[in-house]
Amino acid sequence: MTDTQTRRPPAPHAAERARTIAARGGQAALLPQAGTRTSPLFHHVHPCGTTILLLPDEHPLVGQLWQAPRTEVTAMLEIADQAPVALREPVRGLLWLTGWVAALDDREAREEVLAVADVRPDHRLLDAGHGASVLRLTPASMVIADAEGTASIRPEQFASATPDPFCRNEDHWLRHLEVAHRDVVGQLARHLPEELRKGHVRPLGLDRFGLRLRVEAECDDHDVRIAFSKPVSTPQELAAELRRLMGCPFLARS
Repeated sequence: MTDTQTRRPPAPHAAERARTIAARGGQAALLPQAGTRTSPLFHHVHPCGTTILLLPDEHPLVGQLWQAPRTEVTAMLEIADQAPVALREPVRGLLWLTGWVAALDDREAREEVLAVADVRPDHRLLDAGHGASVLRLTPASMVIADAEGTASIRPEQFASATPDPFCRNEDHWLRHLEVAHRDVVGQLARHLPEELRKGHVRPLGLDRFGLRLRVEAECDDHDVRIAFSKPVSTPQELAAELRRLMGCPFLARS
């Protein structure tokens, strides 16, 4: 993917983007330092960065962690941020959390599962203790890579940031824009550099600073950020900015 703008418009800082990817809970893969890549049955990243994982009881890593005496292993968790519309390159960003993984005993596992269920109910949590073991990853470092760049993030920076206010609704809104409002996408494409307007323009992302479009050209893909006039935090403010970008003369009033 090629960034087409030499002067980058405002965007969320790296820690905020990392918190947003974590909050969406995309596809994850666990890579132990000594072991094979595996997909957890479930994962949840707490605001502090500590991550809860479910793995089948029979997984070799679970057996390794329960060897006497109980041990920790170094591992990296990779979380992929997938675009909500069908693209030929669907991954918008990657978040890597590197640290130590430990298995939780029955009491610790029960407390963690209940804590996660309070904020993110999920039927997979019912498997904890019934064929699935609960692990905890304590991060030492984090790295994010997306169209805005690659950056290292300290756990305390991650903890002090907040996810984008629209991250829970973004997928639904972008899919609706793609399916039901291609005319709107066409009007937004007026803000693209002229050489990209003949490509296949797709809605890629949305955050408080602006809208991102993916242009699928014949030989390459280009991601372009279209900035709002100011950061927004409510659906009403977002609607006004989108109308402004479309050139609508009847802007929503705050």
